Amino acid sequence: MTPRLDLPPLIDSLVAFPTLLEAALAGVSPKDQAWRPSEEAWCLAEIVGHYIDCERDDFPTRVRMTLADPAQDWPDIDPQGAVRERGYASRPVLELLPEFRAERENSIAWLRKLDTAEWESAYAHRQLGVLRAGDLMLAWTAHDHLHLRQIAQRRFQLIQSHAPGFSTDYAGLWPG
Repeated sequence: MTPRLDLPPLIDSLVAFPTLLEAALAGVSPKDQAWRPSEEAWCLAEIVGHYIDCERDDFPTRVRMTLADPAQDWPDIDPQGAVRERGYASRPVLELLPEFRAERENSIAWLRKLDTAEWESAYAHRQLGVLRAGDLMLAWTAHDHLHLRQIAQRRFQLIQSHAPGFSTDYAGLWPG
């Protein structure tokens, strides 16, 4: 089967996502925004910071580069290190969300200007193998929802942390 990328629904998903993200974080106290279940796990504010970093340094950059010159090396990124270095855990989510929205709007404006694109243009990643521009575009859209799932999990863990010794079993199991 020949790969085909239907860009408008992917753009629509990217456009709609900041509103979903804001809704998923509504009502979380500043204290809970910085809570983490373990030292290595991200808190909610760091997850939002990671979205900002991805818009600035990752997905749009890599899609652009792969479309323009797939032989050009991508700049290195360190998502874990960037989140810690930039101190997102100490920043209020209400400050981070508009920053993410602005970065996303820049990405959308660029995507909407694409008249045609060679979505099969491919970059040879030294660890991940061949990644086509279409793979990156699809991954960018999916990435939003993977971390949205992480936010839901973190909120569930937060609820549990507010009542140690009690059980959430009656709430039901996470669907598979």
